[in-house]
Amino acid sequence: MPVRIYRDRQIRLDALRGKICGVIGFGSQGHAHALNLRDSGFTVMVGLRRNSKRRGLARAHHLPVLPLRETVERSDIIFLALPDTTMPGVFGRQIAPHLRAGQTVLFAHGFTVVYKTVVPPPNVNVLMVAPKGLGEMVRREFVAGRGVPALVAVEHDFTGQARAIAFAWAKAIGCARAGVIETTFREETETDLFGEQAVLCGGTTALIHAAFKTLVQAGYAPELAYFECLHELKFIVDMIHEVGIAGMRDLISDTAKWGEMTVGPRIVNQHVTKNMRAALEKIRSGKFAREFIREMETGQRRYRALLHQERRRPIEKTGRRLRALMNWRKNK
Repeated sequence: MPVRIYRDRQIRLDALRGKICGVIGFGSQGHAHALNLRDSGFTVMVGLRRNSKRRGLARAHHLPVLPLRETVERSDIIFLALPDTTMPGVFGRQIAPHLRAGQTVLFAHGFTVVYKTVVPPPNVNVLMVAPKGLGEMVRREFVAGRGVPALVAVEHDFTGQARAIAFAWAKAIGCARAGVIETTFREETETDLFGEQAVLCGGTTALIHAAFKTLVQAGYAPELAYFECLHELKFIVDMIHEVGIAGMRDLISDTAKWGEMTVGPRIVNQHVTKNMRAALEKIRSGKFAREFIREMETGQRRYRALLHQERRRPIEKTGRRLRALMNWRKNK
């Protein structure tokens, strides 16, 4: 059953009026939310550690910058724009001790709440506003008078205003211009993890590496393999993003269409689907999260070894040489 999509005209900003919005962190999402809120007419302050390199950047945008404790104490809504790996420590030491009853703690992703690495007290609202785009896109689209879609969710409603605050925040950062969908923390987290693993990051890079290796081992030049299996992927993804899969087919050659429809399903077949189901079950059971959290807390040896191993793949060497020839990339 299709979900309801809320647009600008259906959402009121009343729940934000008169409130101080504290943004903890000024990275990708933090800077976008802070600037969009400010430009929508709301009071914003940025909370950063005293030694943060982002302090100068936030001040250059004419935003008040305060220590974390003061930001928490003075804000009505605290947006935790921090990585999942660092958020638990910062929250436990510098956020939670200074929260008061009736405040709102807002997240852009549900991982830390779902897997309880962050446990807000029971006397605050716990919300999520998750734009479906990187922070740079959230800001760029807002400035252009557009927006990116967002998911909103309420995990705990202490004041009776949690849902209204979540929708108002989504509208204030421009997301309601594109559309806002209501979900849950768990649903957002599990689908996000699955998408990253099965398609967006894990599935895509594994497919690229396998295709590159197949061509090179068959005697084709690495440079040709790079162009066909990695470089041109952007063109196809851009088309799918703009007009969907069927629309992409309308724009490619008959040869490409026939090959896509007859060969693609033999490569990404039922065996792949079975592996995807297993990956999803690992996410839903919490096993993936437990393994990830344990790795982050015990030295990250395997994590760092895997990153090092991936950087040494032959396709990376070929790509670095070819990308250096693409002057248009430098201009962009």
